[in-house]
Amino acid sequence: MSTDGNKKQFWKRNTAKVPGSIQHVYGAQHPPFDPLLHANLIKAGIKPQTTPGGKPKKATTFQEFESITSDAWDVGDDDDELLAMAAQNLNIEVVMETANKVIENHSKQQEKQRQDDAGASELEEREEEDTEEEEQGEEGEESTPEVSFASEPSPLSDGRLVKSLSEAPIGSPKDAAGERASLHRQQSLPHRPTIPMVARIADQNTSGTPAMTEREASRLDKFRQVLAGPNTDLDELRKLSWSGIPRQVRPITWKLLSGYLPANTERRESTLQRKRQEYFGFIEQYYDSRNDEHHQDTYRQIRIDIPRMSPECLLLQPMVTEIHIDIPRTNPLIPLFQQASVQEIFERILFIWAIRHPASGYVQGINDLVTPFFVVYVFEYIKEEVENFDVSSLQEETLRNIEADSFWCMSKLLDGIQDNYTFAQPGIQIKVKDLEELVSRIDEMVHVHMQQYEVEYLQFAFRWMNNLLMRELPLRCTIRLWDTYQAEPEGFSHFHLYVCAAFLVRWRKAILDERDFQGLMILLQNLPTMHWGNEEVSVLLAEAYRLKFAFADAPNHYKR
Repeated sequence: MSTDGNKKQFWKRNTAKVPGSIQHVYGAQHPPFDPLLHANLIKAGIKPQTTPGGKPKKATTFQEFESITSDAWDVGDDDDELLAMAAQNLNIEVVMETANKVIENHSKQQEKQRQDDAGASELEEREEEDTEEEEQGEEGEESTPEVSFASEPSPLSDGRLVKSLSEAPIGSPKDAAGERASLHRQQSLPHRPTIPMVARIADQNTSGTPAMTEREASRLDKFRQVLAGPNTDLDELRKLSWSGIPRQVRPITWKLLSGYLPANTERRESTLQRKRQEYFGFIEQYYDSRNDEHHQDTYRQIRIDIPRMSPECLLLQPMVTEIHIDIPRTNPLIPLFQQASVQEIFERILFIWAIRHPASGYVQGINDLVTPFFVVYVFEYIKEEVENFDVSSLQEETLRNIEADSFWCMSKLLDGIQDNYTFAQPGIQIKVKDLEELVSRIDEMVHVHMQQYEVEYLQFAFRWMNNLLMRELPLRCTIRLWDTYQAEPEGFSHFHLYVCAAFLVRWRKAILDERDFQGLMILLQNLPTMHWGNEEVSVLLAEAYRLKFAFADAPNHYKR
């Protein structure tokens, strides 16, 4: 990287290569530290840099962040080289020290839990020996609170869920009962029957309510009435969709709200046929050129991103050819995206979009934006759960329709936010700056706290804007979020800013509890949303709408 004295340049420009590739950002589904890279660095004998005092140098400044992301647009480097460069900037001693603390805290909590369980077992044995029913009832009441924590998830007083055992208040002066309650809350999370740890798509409710309540059936009828007319009232459809769209009518509703289909029902079939034929005409015209010299970098990144959708493909693959890199990174916990036929569909969609939009080309993160459309349009043809569905059981014509529809709807979305992906990604930088100013107005304490520990908004909010929060939320929540984005004017380009602000403030207590740079970054890049569903997303959207109502038409409120 070129230097001007001691001043560092943020972006490295390389006019000989195609812009668009960004530095790898480890997401909510991916740990911020790669053990494989760590092992390779140890074998190579790489030592962490230390200060003259012998203490490890903490990467707490924004200048350090600049040096880590300085090669953001150098797409000519192999994928493993990019990862290795990022790893070299990571202080291994600090990481291992933090990891050891987490493991130690976890062991302490596990030991305490074993002691509590042993005490509970002794209590149960004494109850069985007691022959008097009244005394059994009294002792049963005493043991009930312990059992209820283990069987039902319990949010903290501020509404957030405990992210990990290391988040429990170890060594704090709080009483043992509160400590035990926190542990039980955390341990209950993986056992929630409605939404298991492996991301589920179709089941969006966390309350365990029936699949179709009377209210939901009534809403579905309203949607069908609006859609049944010869000319769909799009304004009325947007009003209904803001609060969520029933699965049964979501495919047709998304196509209408995105502008892919006309409101007139008589024109829809001919429009679908024409657009699908046009897409596959692009395939015939352009796809064979994917290995040409001027397209091979783009195709290489796509191909690498797609296969990493499957966990067993996370090993470094230096010879893998830009889109092929990103596809496998997409939702690696969902078996649907591990299927070869699905990955080939994503390859074609992303490659055709990239060469038809040379101003931006392909940028890592765009691969995520295909998945909600693909899943929703698969739902149009099946009734069972989609997570483990074998798409090869669908007819070839059906798969072609899903592919074409996903391409055009993704294109419509990106048309409104393309400045997010042009060179230097100015759209994202503007939105991150707006987010910082907005948070400083709505929650000054959180803003000052992050400034105190030198956390820059760009370090965590870049991904929120680049991937539209898809790395922070389960896919089922993204689909629900996009129901509202499609119904909201400029939902993806403008309303998303207020959603991000509400999302950040949602974790204010956890943020204020963190007292160092590393703790804040680990929290902000791994927020505990695994068990979120419709209810949590609806609350988030309501708060975002309140912020928009207060600030959108009063731009001076951004500033002090």
